[in-house]
Amino acid sequence: MVEPVIVPRAEHTISRREIDPDALKVLYRLAQGQHTAYLVGGGVRDLLLGRRPKDFDIATNAHPYEIKKLFRNCWIIGRRFRLAHVKFGQKTIEVATFRKNVPSQPPDSASDAPPETTTDEATKHDGIIRRDNTFGTPEEDAFRRDFTVNAMFYDIATYSIIDFVGGLGDLERRLIRSIGDPMVRFVEDPVRMLRAAVLSARLGFDIDALVLDAIATLRPLIAEASGARLLEEYYKILRSGYAEASFRALDRLGLLGLMTPELEGPSDAVWDSLARLDAYRRRFKEPPDTLTNAILIGALLVPSELIVRRTPGKPSDTRVSFGILPIARRDLDRLSQVVTVLPRMLEPDPPVRFTRSLPQRPAFRDALLWLEVFTDAPDELARWTALKAAAPTPPSAEGDPSGHPKRRRRRGRRRGGRGKTSEPSAE
Repeated sequence: MVEPVIVPRAEHTISRREIDPDALKVLYRLAQGQHTAYLVGGGVRDLLLGRRPKDFDIATNAHPYEIKKLFRNCWIIGRRFRLAHVKFGQKTIEVATFRKNVPSQPPDSASDAPPETTTDEATKHDGIIRRDNTFGTPEEDAFRRDFTVNAMFYDIATYSIIDFVGGLGDLERRLIRSIGDPMVRFVEDPVRMLRAAVLSARLGFDIDALVLDAIATLRPLIAEASGARLLEEYYKILRSGYAEASFRALDRLGLLGLMTPELEGPSDAVWDSLARLDAYRRRFKEPPDTLTNAILIGALLVPSELIVRRTPGKPSDTRVSFGILPIARRDLDRLSQVVTVLPRMLEPDPPVRFTRSLPQRPAFRDALLWLEVFTDAPDELARWTALKAAAPTPPSAEGDPSGHPKRRRRRGRRRGGRGKTSEPSAE
């Protein structure tokens, strides 16, 4: 057993005033239910660095369905590792049960059967963790995490910092170091290589030599990671305000071209696009709703000339090959609409019919933001912003921050008796 470094409240800078109030509610209720509950991961790291955390994640000894009993606003998600998501409006506080170390198993022993909800289990296949619902202690959980600076706990019961892995020292050294042998840890989860690059870029930290050597050897494994997971990581990077630095780090380490070959050796136009996106994002404390997936992925696709204008009178085809990333068709379609209307928005005297109709189109919101973020046209931006203020909001864009049309619930048929209707049909 490793003796942790425990830093009492008087010797660290974290204050409960800096922790999200809803995260505090979750921590306190778990403690009231006689469970151990810690703030964990990047939230602790950022608070110690004096930065505003983007997430407040919680680790506990309560099992997922014990957590669910404490919170009516809780949903259990995940197959590889079950997590509890406690919802507060649009906000989600992620609560995970302490995990334990999993010994590697021969490939023949791995099972593809779905996990039972009443059994703790973990399965490795070819060194990669496929399922992981084996619960453990705080110490075991700390050693299961990716990097030392992400593995410190804040104890709500004593207001102290608990460090099993040397994260406090690496924080002072400004170093990204793997917990355990990176040659093993990156095989378990190749996405950790991406996260090492992004974390170093976001924090301005150096990467440990052993981590760099492991990435140089194992980087082809990144192409075997789930495309959906990688796409989500791309969106996180693009929303972070550190997109240019992060993608430069991925390119420098030889990872970017393996995930998206179309971006291998990015052009100056791509770096300029990412710099403009970062400048817009940093105007806000939190990622604004205006940064839809279409805008975010467009910051990479448009300067790479991977998406083109629609040809009037011809059917649209927005299929795009972008490495192993499964970009949603609706986001590509919206981006294509933006690229198509933008040249006319930049005309000094666009047709009256176009001027009247454009503010009513669902793509107008994204097109106006694109004009603001990625072009140098203040006069045109002012003109279209004034038209937007004067025009009613298109019904198809209301209530959906992504800008996509909102699905309408089908009305039920009337049954017998006056004024009686059936329940809305399920969709």
